[in-house]
Amino acid sequence: MFNNQKFLTRGIESEIPAWLVHLMWHMVLTMEIEEKDYLQVFKLTKTPTSQHIVHKQEQPPYRYKLDVSCDNAVDTKVFVIDDLTHSTMLFSEEY
Repeated sequence: MFNNQKFLTRGIESEIPAWLVHLMWHMVLTMEIEEKDYLQVFKLTKTPTSQHIVHKQEQPPYRYKLDVSCDNAVDTKVFVIDDLTHSTMLFSEEY
């Protein structure tokens, strides 16, 4: 899964820093798990000096946390969805 053409919604493209978009795609592609769920969830939280990232999926259960130092952190929830023909990154409220 997720080894197909990748798309971003306009909201993601305009509101999420490019480095963070690339990092989230990388986190999905490099997951060390037997099976990836079609729905990947990223909870992004600003801290005073960094971006806190919680990446998870429901089945099979997976959870990974990461903090990245940066000046342009965001607070939001992002979905990455694979429908077998393409993968799309979108805000949870766009689903």
